[in-house]
Amino acid sequence: MFKKSFLFIICALFFSNAAMAASLQWFGQSAFKITTDSGKIILVDPFITKNPKTPEDLKDLSKLGDVALILVTHGHGDHMGDTAELAKMTGAKVAMNADMGSTVQSLGLIPKEQLIRFNKGGPIMPVGDDIRITLTRAEHSSSINHKNPETGMVEVHPGGEPSGFIIELIPEDKTLYHAGDTGVFGDMIFIGNYYQPDYALLPIGGHFTMDPVHAAYAVDGLLKTPKVIPMHYGTFPPLKGTPDEFKAALRGESEVIVMEPGQKIKID
Repeated sequence: MFKKSFLFIICALFFSNAAMAASLQWFGQSAFKITTDSGKIILVDPFITKNPKTPEDLKDLSKLGDVALILVTHGHGDHMGDTAELAKMTGAKVAMNADMGSTVQSLGLIPKEQLIRFNKGGPIMPVGDDIRITLTRAEHSSSINHKNPETGMVEVHPGGEPSGFIIELIPEDKTLYHAGDTGVFGDMIFIGNYYQPDYALLPIGGHFTMDPVHAAYAVDGLLKTPKVIPMHYGTFPPLKGTPDEFKAALRGESEVIVMEPGQKIKID
């Protein structure tokens, strides 16, 4: 009887730990959900309900869980996405570049008490000491289109500087680099050397960001990241770059993980 009880406890602990393993889910474009070992949920660029690549059964925002933190790389609609609605639904903290934060606050999109305005520099720990976030440079643009409720006109507001994020999961000892929308820039070598990301989430679509060849150069020559996940491709007609082109252009030993929209992988 004792042996059976002991075996049951060991099995329960095993499957409990397996179930809580940190994971990464892609919704298409640049939208990701990170779930930590402890069950904390981080969303990055949550463009979900209007994302043509997000599976329909995943567009119900209420099924995302108890979101603790939302990270937004810049103000464009395919990155801001459902941020305001999710902040209202979940009470999550919302972190973004300081100037964009001022804009969304003045427009009444995010309550002041949920908003975290910060800039490139030292890291922050916005939702506890198990997650560390650092804002990085990105070569892109940033603006916020907002429909004025009084006039019905769409107004364009400043979105501050575009950014990427270093996301460190401390108990898991794993680091992810979400590059946001960007072209290649020299400081990627600093990101690779200093933060040594385990995963790089890189745009490859071209036109507005790196194309597959430029992204491959960024990985081979600057970041040297062990694992790379292509993003920001195939969502809209101008984003023509493909994972096959990206893999063909790579010369190094980085593993390319091609995710399907809606797919979830273990962070290991």
